[in-house]
Amino acid sequence: MDDYLNDMALFVEVVKANGFRHAAEAVGIPNSTLSRRISALEKSIGLRLLHRTTRKIELTEAGQLYFERCKRIVDEARLAHEQLGDMLAQPSGTLRVSLPVDFAVTYLAPLIVEFADMYPGISFDFDLTPRRVDLVSEPYDVAIRIGESGSSQLIARTLASLTPYLYASPRYLERAGEPGKPADLERHECLAILKAGTWTLHDGKRTATVPVRGRIALNSVGMIRRLASLDMGIVLLPQQVVADDLASGLLRPVLPSWHGSATPIYAITETRLLPAKTQRFIEFLQARLAR
Repeated sequence: MDDYLNDMALFVEVVKANGFRHAAEAVGIPNSTLSRRISALEKSIGLRLLHRTTRKIELTEAGQLYFERCKRIVDEARLAHEQLGDMLAQPSGTLRVSLPVDFAVTYLAPLIVEFADMYPGISFDFDLTPRRVDLVSEPYDVAIRIGESGSSQLIARTLASLTPYLYASPRYLERAGEPGKPADLERHECLAILKAGTWTLHDGKRTATVPVRGRIALNSVGMIRRLASLDMGIVLLPQQVVADDLASGLLRPVLPSWHGSATPIYAITETRLLPAKTQRFIEFLQARLAR
């Protein structure tokens, strides 16, 4: 409410409490402040609303008419505020989201199911193509991006950072041997994204940059994960992406004290003024991905 509407609400409280002291206690402001606010209200509308005595207050004739009007306006404003709160709590409409293909399939899918259960009024339109959608000219509410925050003209909100670790199948390690230090990776089949020539690894104190080679290089995290589970080599991926394969025993950690550099995940929007459906989706992902 604006200041004028707030003063109207205070006037209603004073009348309902039949005095300033009880009204001041109800609204949580000093008695003297409340009295000044009502005096200022009378001055602003040019009407005397109350007869004040040391023990009680009485409405003037104008005050009675004004009280009835104020009570109706304040009640309507409070109802509208409550309805707005309900709308924000249960947003609706179609949420249009651009998602990285592999990350969506391997990790976000269960989270999307959970979010959909929380907000049954929202329907979804997902774009899982590799292209970067144009949030200015295309009707998308938000784009989830990994590793880069996009144009400086867009609004980027950090959701989380994913740290990659080394994994391989037990059968591959049985056949090729288990590396004991980062330099040993040079002798192994390493499944790399986009023909990466090196992996930079950290153990909290040291950093090692290791040349990696392999017969296969591709641009699909899902395919690399699958090939690793089929005994084709060592991968450097976030634990969240390979969680199912770890649980089933298809993959296991390699050099567990070493890890790659963290990769940030962003929610990109065109504006900071977001509808409730988009705001809730971003907040949900921030909470879940931070776990």
